Amino acid sequence: MKAMILAAGLGTRLKPLTDERPKALVEIGGRTLLEITLERLRGFGVREVIVNVHHFAGMVVEYLRANDNFGMRIEISREEELLDTGGGLKKTAEFFLRDAGDEPFVVHNVDVLSSIDLAEMVRFHGENQALATLAVMRRESSRQLLFDGAGRLCGRRSKGAAAEMVRAVEAVEDRAFCGVHVISPGIFSRMDEAAAFPIIATYLRLAGEGEKIAAFGADAYYWRDLGTEASLRQAAEDLERGVVGR
Repeated sequence: MKAMILAAGLGTRLKPLTDERPKALVEIGGRTLLEITLERLRGFGVREVIVNVHHFAGMVVEYLRANDNFGMRIEISREEELLDTGGGLKKTAEFFLRDAGDEPFVVHNVDVLSSIDLAEMVRFHGENQALATLAVMRRESSRQLLFDGAGRLCGRRSKGAAAEMVRAVEAVEDRAFCGVHVISPGIFSRMDEAAAFPIIATYLRLAGEGEKIAAFGADAYYWRDLGTEASLRQAAEDLERGVVGR
């Protein structure tokens, strides 16, 4: 199985830690966020990974080289200008379409720590014949995705704004996205024409066109966004206490 790690962001919420390094190389308990994410993916059978880079890109390349790619086949997607999540994924199409057939792949934010069962998520994705499956939770967030009773994406809601619906449904459930996706390669033929765009906007468009963008409930798992120093400290404590599983 293949995967992409989204690591091109500037890490502005982590300043000053990211003043002289990319957020992927910020550490928790002596391990970088990139190492933690790679080891997690490898634990679920992922052997080929592509990492998008921008901020201090050369440091990420050298770090991987110095660590023998952590025993994995790793490629780098350099973004001279930030392409957002959708544009970044689109740029890696050749990597995922090469010798892949119809096998789905994982996309994982580098600044997310979780115990989400990726094998179960991939199984769920296949059983539901979805184009994309998003790990989501019931939690407070300024941006919520909306799903119908069957767990299919139908809209989104931002704090203080009216819901933006792409399909008419009688009832919706609010869920916050966890930064972990399972995607079928067929998505590349349906991507936006622009070079840079957010993947959520693409998911909403595709859902409105009848494609199945599914919700994988992650409420039973540990999850933490690592975008602030306070969150990093808490994550370090959780790792030390063994709160975070495989």
